[in-house]
Amino acid sequence: MSAQTHTASKILELIRQDRLTGGAHLSAQKLADRLRLSRSPVNDALGLLEAHGIVARKPNRGYFLQLDHDALARTSAELAPPAAEDIVTQSYFRLADELLRGALPMQCSEALLRARYGLTQAQTQALLARVAQEGWAQRRPGYGWEFSSMMTTPDSLLQSYRLRLALEPAALLEPTYRIDKAVLARCRAAERHLLDGGIDSDSADQLHERGVRFHESLVEASGNPFFIDTIKRVNRVRRLLSYRSMQDRSRYRQHCEQHLEILDLLERERNEAAAEALARHLRSTLDNLARIRGILTT
Repeated sequence: MSAQTHTASKILELIRQDRLTGGAHLSAQKLADRLRLSRSPVNDALGLLEAHGIVARKPNRGYFLQLDHDALARTSAELAPPAAEDIVTQSYFRLADELLRGALPMQCSEALLRARYGLTQAQTQALLARVAQEGWAQRRPGYGWEFSSMMTTPDSLLQSYRLRLALEPAALLEPTYRIDKAVLARCRAAERHLLDGGIDSDSADQLHERGVRFHESLVEASGNPFFIDTIKRVNRVRRLLSYRSMQDRSRYRQHCEQHLEILDLLERERNEAAAEALARHLRSTLDNLARIRGILTT
């Protein structure tokens, strides 16, 4: 899959996730921010989608979606996001599981991983690029890779939530706080999707991304780059343990209901009440994670 096609696939996944309808404006800058890319590869990917009739470009206005989100399942296989059964994705979860169980050395070579998971050299590099981007592995000077011990203990996930508890509610009280109605609608749609069955059917990747987008969207509306940068950094490195905690999904219905309450308060511009509700939500998550501590280590 080329870089252009891969980016186009990621854009299609966002369209499905946000449940966009035909005619929706696709802002290249907003897509670039969400995918953590520059605008150039996003514009290239939008051009590819235009060639397939999925989007249309209007002079001086940008790109607009031509198909509803539910019609995108019928687009060409080349543009579909990689399947959950993709060997690199499978290897990613095996690596994460073995690392958390202590079955994998904290320092290893690409050759070891390639042999262990039956990967090609390109697949091994894609696997390591993913974990390096998420912040829990880095190349050793000269030879091999080293995994971060910070993200292999259950305390790490709890510590990340305590940091978020200190920062996220405060972001809602910033004097520059403004949240767009489209963002509120997108977040609501994601929560309702989960309540309608997505809690059981969505992959761990999808569940994690839904939570990340909800919380980052709230913090981004503060307009304070220090809040935004810190929360995004925390979210990148907590992914590993977040996946392990998803073995117990019984708490997700409560999460969705709490998220919807926060969105309602923000829409009514009751930011202090929303900040208090967000703090309660994060404390509740901390309590739940403490109760399933065994899942994080076994």
